[in-house]
Amino acid sequence: MKEEEIGLALADVRRRLAAAGVAEPALEARVLLQEALRLPAAMLLARLREPFPEAARARLAELIRRRVHREPLAYLIGQREFFGLELRVDSRVLIPRPETELLVELALHATARLRKTDKALHLVDVGTGSGAIAIALATRLPSDFVTAIDCSPAALAVAAENVRRHHVDERVAVVAGDLLAPLASSVDLIVANLPYIPSVEVERLQPEVRDHEPRLALDGGANGLHLYQRLIGQASACLDRPGALLFEIGAGQADAASQLARAAFPGAIIRRHRDLAGIERVIEIEARVHSN
Repeated sequence: MKEEEIGLALADVRRRLAAAGVAEPALEARVLLQEALRLPAAMLLARLREPFPEAARARLAELIRRRVHREPLAYLIGQREFFGLELRVDSRVLIPRPETELLVELALHATARLRKTDKALHLVDVGTGSGAIAIALATRLPSDFVTAIDCSPAALAVAAENVRRHHVDERVAVVAGDLLAPLASSVDLIVANLPYIPSVEVERLQPEVRDHEPRLALDGGANGLHLYQRLIGQASACLDRPGALLFEIGAGQADAASQLARAAFPGAIIRRHRDLAGIERVIEIEARVHSN
């Protein structure tokens, strides 16, 4: 064996990922080797001249095979960071995106506006998936309660695991149901990251998304806002006043989403928030006491 074998393996993985069309082959090659060798990044770089362990060859080969077939890196390593939290993810759930952190930040600001007393607020995360939003809110709002709802039992199993992992299971209830149907009483704040990609556009997505992430978590119907139309209508009946509803949308959907919000919440304050790329990404409805 050559002393540089780990370094040579790294170069070989990088070439194979690049040939398969992976966007960041150098970065992902390092991550795959770390996973196969079960080493942190600093230790990997320190061992590039060491022989590649025979016991890790099969693990690396399987990781390369899956990534070349464009299975998302997060599924291969089984986790994704979101809002400073390490979350378990696999093919049962949509991979949390960085732009969704904006939704969490805005929800935190909204709770500060709504909090008039020491009474705990009741928050709802609709379409919770991995539980990312619910857990991010619960870890930063230790006096409040979050109901995390999803229609997928498979996704809820992942969410429940993440809730336990981050020790918020006493304040986050993982509930199966269709949008807000499981709620038995009014709530203070609703956040949602529902499917918003128009059906015709799903097939044009990158292979990692189109072929591997749950279609149920992607397809938003003909105009992408089918579920939001239902959600906003339900929210008008179960949101306390004052209260707030915040939801993530796709590029070019802000006008239509705002119209839905205005129709269901006449008199409410409607805000449109841009993400770091300048895309109008979150619609916020601040429902006031006199908004009905």
